Amino acid sequence: MHGLDLIVTITGGFTAALIFGYLTHRLGMSSIVGYLLAGIAVGAHTPGFVADRALAEQFAEIGVILLMFGVGLQFHVKELLEVRRVAIPGAVCQSFVATLLSCLLARWLGWSWSAGIVFGFAVSVASTVVLLRVLVDNNVLHTPTGHIAVGWLVVEDIFTVFLLVILPLLFGAGTVGVGSLPMAIALSVVKIAALVGVTFLIGGRLIPWLLEHVAATRSRELFTLTVLVVALGIAVGSATLFGVSMALGAFLAGMVVRQSDFSFRAASEALPMRDAFAVLFFVSVGMLFDPGHLLKEPILVLSTLVIILLGKPLAALAIVLVLGYAPRVAISVAVALAQIGEFSFIIATVGKDLGVLGESGANTLVAASIISISINPLLYRAISPLENRFKHTRLWQMFEARSKPSLSQGHGEVYNYIPVSRDRAVIVGYGPTGKTLARLLGENGIDPLCQSALKFDPPSASKIDPPQRLILV
Repeated sequence: MHGLDLIVTITGGFTAALIFGYLTHRLGMSSIVGYLLAGIAVGAHTPGFVADRALAEQFAEIGVILLMFGVGLQFHVKELLEVRRVAIPGAVCQSFVATLLSCLLARWLGWSWSAGIVFGFAVSVASTVVLLRVLVDNNVLHTPTGHIAVGWLVVEDIFTVFLLVILPLLFGAGTVGVGSLPMAIALSVVKIAALVGVTFLIGGRLIPWLLEHVAATRSRELFTLTVLVVALGIAVGSATLFGVSMALGAFLAGMVVRQSDFSFRAASEALPMRDAFAVLFFVSVGMLFDPGHLLKEPILVLSTLVIILLGKPLAALAIVLVLGYAPRVAISVAVALAQIGEFSFIIATVGKDLGVLGESGANTLVAASIISISINPLLYRAISPLENRFKHTRLWQMFEARSKPSLSQGHGEVYNYIPVSRDRAVIVGYGPTGKTLARLLGENGIDPLCQSALKFDPPSASKIDPPQRLILV
């Protein structure tokens, strides 16, 4: 019956995810909310069909690996370096504020310091998927706001990868004493350095060679299979040979593939599988949630939402303003980061496996994620009315006057902003294929110019600088 249970679990999970994902999308919310609701619907805490949670969690582990592989595949070192003066201190300070507030909340509720720290780490990390969706929907991905927010998230993603390595050292069953903890951390750093060296020195030559020879066969199935083998193989090898997390190995695998000439193809053919397994990951997280927790721990849920929706944004707002950016940019970045998502669940899962974070903390994170993700697009749409109300005040004009002129563009000046990339691609036709191509080009640093922009918005198109290299698609 194990095979039948597997098929029933996958079918039931995907069906529920399709239904709820479609409904939430129609309501203008992130599909992630629908996937989490689907997990609640097929979980043991609600009536009706109950999926096998153990089987779902096994597939969810593959989803985590492929999520981290996708992060590495889309990791833009150039974009991070260009906004490093705000992204690095901003992400570090905001994460510290969110973790500190969460720890104080946990201690007030009688939790241990270790549980509070893990809970704080989970609350401090925003969802990359949700943030990119919000930026794209509001046409601000290639503006100062978009670049700062994406760079900010890249720093948080790297921080998350580091946490996945360090948490077992700090809170694992075989946790070392305080005196030998620095030695254990040093040993872990050596293992990570060895993994990075082997991956980039050997894999950096072997993987492009392998992809080139497989691509020469002109077999799409073999190429997709090769990319999956690279992602899963390096992830498993990092855990078995170097004793570090599979997530770190998958992240490095994505970075190596990105450096090859086949990063476009890997993104277009392999990442859809990532999305499918990621759906099961969100469904498995939703299965853990007990709706009755909202009634049992209302203070905990509300306090966590206050940290996510007020504490984190206020910290980000202050940091961006202090570093000399315009109020509109600061508010936009702050609101875009006012949510939690996939990496919060990954940290929470590790915390539960280590016996540090209890069911109450995990349920709170799921509830806070569903609520914050649901209202985040609505909050972002409120930025323009907020700006119109306060832009004539003395405080707003003071920050506007001291902001950097090249970084003060708002939402309405997207086309005045000179993109990072000097390459362009002209996409004729903007159907499903054109939209997919535009997304992949944008993710890889090439600014697409679609036929609709040329045809229906000639003034905006005329403001785009002449490219050094024009790519006709």
